[in-house]
Amino acid sequence: MGATVDWLRTTTPGLLVLCGLAIAVLLIAIIKVKLEPFVALLLTGLLLALAAGLPISQIVGTPLKAGESLLETGFGGILGHIAVIIGLGTVLGAILERSGGADVLTDKLLKVFGEKGAPIAMGLLGLIFGIPVFFDIGIFVLAPLIYVAAKRGGRSLVLYAMPMLAGLSMTHAFLPPHPGPVALGGLLGVSLGWLILMGFVCGIPGFIAAGIVWGSYIGKRVQVSVPEEFVPLEPDEAEGSAGSGGTAVVTKAPPSVALIGAIIAIPLVLILGATFGYQLLDKDSALLQVLTFFGTPAVALLITVLVAFYLLGIRRGSTVQELSTITAESLKPVGMVLLVVGAGAFFGKVISATGIGAALADTMSAAGLPIIVLAYLISCGLRIAQGSATVAIVTTGGIVAPLVAEQGYSQMSIALIAMAIAAGSIILSHVNDGGFWIIAKYFNMTVKQTLQTWTVLETILSVVSFAVAALLFSIV
Repeated sequence: MGATVDWLRTTTPGLLVLCGLAIAVLLIAIIKVKLEPFVALLLTGLLLALAAGLPISQIVGTPLKAGESLLETGFGGILGHIAVIIGLGTVLGAILERSGGADVLTDKLLKVFGEKGAPIAMGLLGLIFGIPVFFDIGIFVLAPLIYVAAKRGGRSLVLYAMPMLAGLSMTHAFLPPHPGPVALGGLLGVSLGWLILMGFVCGIPGFIAAGIVWGSYIGKRVQVSVPEEFVPLEPDEAEGSAGSGGTAVVTKAPPSVALIGAIIAIPLVLILGATFGYQLLDKDSALLQVLTFFGTPAVALLITVLVAFYLLGIRRGSTVQELSTITAESLKPVGMVLLVVGAGAFFGKVISATGIGAALADTMSAAGLPIIVLAYLISCGLRIAQGSATVAIVTTGGIVAPLVAEQGYSQMSIALIAMAIAAGSIILSHVNDGGFWIIAKYFNMTVKQTLQTWTVLETILSVVSFAVAALLFSIV
């Protein structure tokens, strides 16, 4: 027995077996036992640390001092990086939604593209509105607008829904301030500016292939009618609606498209300015200091939220109390997201401490498997097995982080590895994914139709985006 334990803890094959067993336990806990991912990740991390023979003081600290333990540094390190960003991003999405911004964008895009180009308009709507809004919230807000477009066009609901869903999925998987990309920034040590840039570069081709090309193809072959219980609003009735309900921002008239676009662009421009300023300017430059301060993601998003509060709220008749209510309501779902990400980071920290990361690096080198391919395959496996993109991202990020740190990659290369992980986290959405059932419900599809449309869309988005990331990684 002792020899087996030593083999598991000290040899490369043994450590890989230990890692495999830990992931298997994690998946069983989530899929079979139905534990919340937060509890499952925390429990599995502790069990793995004990099985690997790590000292108790290293795992949880001592009764007098726990600040340097894996448990606290695993949670605290990542949450210190992402909590403010995710919180502010959520508030920004809420104020944009409640102001009627989605309705304005829809109306404008439909006018520009016309009835024939309505599916493209819906795709751009998902792409633009998906930047500040969580995926499921985006569905709740935009679904009524998709119903209106489908009713007007007289064609299958699938034709209009798929492009919009591709836009929401792409931004959710690849772009900050969504939890997965933000978590990868902290786990892999890459700036959000590079993640934003590579997210667009890798995600847009996937969005076009999955949302526009595939969406147009399958939308003509799978006929789904608008739910009978839905009565589409006319444009004048829809103006200023709160979308998903709740406290609405009081408005005298709908905000302009230019205003909504400018507000969404503020954090992207500030963060990218700091990223490229660091590359191009002298490190002692006063301009660089200014760009760095305002381009820090938390500061950039805080500025954007304050601008949105004033331009979409105060100036349009809302009180500070009403804005505070919207803020409080929007932040309620964030707690569980942060706990899952923190537990995933702890799990990754344990994997790193056990030496499994080094063992994976040795195995990968012997097999000649590029790190970007390994990252994608691990993320794919976790996504298919347990359904959560966020769990797949943070778990894969924790496994891959030690390998990335050892290689001394550039920021661009690390961002591309992050994109590979993000791409793997959305592949083959099926019945173990909560989003699968939300889409089936909101867009009036059977399980078979959802598999034919949404599942294939996610797989195309994943594969195409990964192919772009892998190609660029091979070049740089």
